[in-house]
Amino acid sequence: MDDKKSIIEDMKKLGFSEYECKAYLTLLEEYPLNGYALSKNSGIPRSRIYEVLKNLILKNLVQEQIQEKNKVYYPIEPEIFINQSKNNFETSLRNIEQYANKLFKKKTNDDKLVVIKGRSNIISFLTLLIKGAEKRIAVSIWEEELKEIYKELDAALEKGVCLRGIYFGDENRYESLVPHRRIKRYMAEKKERFMTIIIDGKHVLSGIVSREDNSQITWTQDEGFIEISEDYIAHDLIVNLFSASLTSGDERQKFEDFADGISKNYFDYTDEEFANIIKKES
Repeated sequence: MDDKKSIIEDMKKLGFSEYECKAYLTLLEEYPLNGYALSKNSGIPRSRIYEVLKNLILKNLVQEQIQEKNKVYYPIEPEIFINQSKNNFETSLRNIEQYANKLFKKKTNDDKLVVIKGRSNIISFLTLLIKGAEKRIAVSIWEEELKEIYKELDAALEKGVCLRGIYFGDENRYESLVPHRRIKRYMAEKKERFMTIIIDGKHVLSGIVSREDNSQITWTQDEGFIEISEDYIAHDLIVNLFSASLTSGDERQKFEDFADGISKNYFDYTDEEFANIIKKES
């Protein structure tokens, strides 16, 4: 798509018709023009050009003047157009927000669970939540997904949002994320990429993101689900940081062997065997 077509698509998102976009962009290149010349230069049918110009005048994007008994048209300067559009949309969004908040009766604990399917849909929704983050983002995320949200995370960090969590990958872009100590072992056991992300302690996304269109996560604002997710990430941080803090290779190996034993036999130990392990280590 060339630049002009791309800009027309952007202007259409602001509520302008394609003919209105073409008329304004044509006038920017050459002005003043009368209706006939503008129709010819822009490719807008003569039967439609004056209707289009009337709409642009009402939207304060074009000015009409009389020149030698003929009507000619001038474009509003781009800077004025942009500032006017920003002001209009900000005002409209404020009005919508105020009215919508009056209508919306938010539950003190919104415990609904919403399933989002498809990796691209999951990433799109996640970027929206990150853009709205104000204080803190906690993550347990793989390199493949983290790369998809670099732009939004960088913007969040620039405005002072705190980033914490566990990272599965080789290229750690953020110092505040702790690389998982045994990625290959983890992947061999799980065979899937899981993701858990918490935004401001208000939203949590959690699920499998390695199945492309069959990926599936759960989004919720349930307080209990959020607390469990926070504990999960915090626990993973503790284990990885503690292992890294063990300076002796023997100590670290002993810890890892013990952790492997607990993980492997969690469902296999009898109550008595498990109680003896706890007693021995306490």
